[in-house]
Amino acid sequence: MATEGFTTCLWFDGQAEEAAHYYVSIFKNSSIGRIGRYTEAGPGPAGSVIAVDFVANGQKFVALNGGPQFTFNESISFQIYCENQEDIDHYWIKLTENGGEPGPCGWLKDKYGVSWQVIPDRLIDMIGDSDAEKAARTTRAMLAMRKLDIAALERAYAGE
Repeated sequence: MATEGFTTCLWFDGQAEEAAHYYVSIFKNSSIGRIGRYTEAGPGPAGSVIAVDFVANGQKFVALNGGPQFTFNESISFQIYCENQEDIDHYWIKLTENGGEPGPCGWLKDKYGVSWQVIPDRLIDMIGDSDAEKAARTTRAMLAMRKLDIAALERAYAGE
């Protein structure tokens, strides 16, 4: 392989540059890289954006203006592990504003239809605890939520 890791390609219908700037504005350790444009050879209008390289939270992406043939769905999502409620609230608000959609159990779709899971970094340990009752209480609490509430999950885990 020429470089380390993988680059995730996100397929858009004309919003690639807008989307890249949107994601870079939400996450730390983010930047816009190369912007590729169509030439007279096409297939898009000469000078229009075909692809934008960007980094969001240290992860490499390319936003591609591929056309209307494909759209995002929930079979692929990005997980954002958060240390505190402030981070959960930040990402939840930013990713659901201007047309995003809240979903169940910490899932949401942003305004482009990309699916995200905004979750406490401790959640997997709590729902996977060897104490089956603790795990079950936490899971039941999570299943009743949209945006996850760390304090409520902790109370369920503790049996309060």
